[in-house]
Amino acid sequence: MAIHLTKESKILVQGMTGGEGMKHTRRMLAAGTNVVGGVNPRKAGRTVDFDDRPVPVFGSVAEGVDATGADVTVVFVPPAFTKAAVAEAADAGIGLAVVITEGVPVHDSVAFLAHARRRGTRVIGPNCPGLISPGQSVAGIIPADITKPGRIGLVSKSGTLTYQLMYELRDIGFSTCVGIGGDPVVGTTHIDCLAAFQDDPDTDLIVLIGEIGGDAEERAAAYIRDHVTKPVVGYIAGFTAPEGRTMGHAGAIVSGSSGTARAKQQALEAAGVRVGRTPTETARQVLAALDAGA
Repeated sequence: MAIHLTKESKILVQGMTGGEGMKHTRRMLAAGTNVVGGVNPRKAGRTVDFDDRPVPVFGSVAEGVDATGADVTVVFVPPAFTKAAVAEAADAGIGLAVVITEGVPVHDSVAFLAHARRRGTRVIGPNCPGLISPGQSVAGIIPADITKPGRIGLVSKSGTLTYQLMYELRDIGFSTCVGIGGDPVVGTTHIDCLAAFQDDPDTDLIVLIGEIGGDAEERAAAYIRDHVTKPVVGYIAGFTAPEGRTMGHAGAIVSGSSGTARAKQQALEAAGVRVGRTPTETARQVLAALDAGA
């Protein structure tokens, strides 16, 4: 099994005919992902060949869903059009919308996330790398060749750290890796993924990657304490960040002691989570936790 994405998932790509859409659609197909179509109203009816794999272009998400039974969309449209693209996907009955686009205005994110929630569509992102269930499917820009299928679940705010932990633990492998994005408002949270991994019989251990700013990791720690029985290993990016400065992601805003890496580490450790100080140390903590459970 996996969470949110399996080999059975049928994927549309909104913005497939753009530069980033073309590049990453090709990579998704090479990884075995079942990409069933693209969406571009100006190029409807055309077919794009990806290394001898023809992929049709539809004029709308609804047309794509009707023709293919698609249940996932990956969104590669400019920020100004992202709100409309996600709303269109939700209205078409798509179950999962993976929003890669960065730079989406927060008020747009709030609007399309509320609309998607009303329609029963899960959103991952915006400003995220997407997710991968190794050996099954990729929805987004996560490299498929740096790890293998296994029994670790990973949820991360950071795309780069997602890739690094995948590589560090490549000999063990992952059930699913989810990059939820680092914006202040995102559609899927650490807690959402923790709950799904807890219920997934093929996930034995969970890796949680956070970063300075906000209180998402503290809330995740409280959830772990009360609801998660599987071992959890954590890493918080930003231990060396200077105090009082906004760093990197739009959500990495620290006020006083609130939102610091140290405060998040303390909350997670109080919930029984092993927390590494570096990605490599975090990988070693995962190995130790797995050995302890063997």
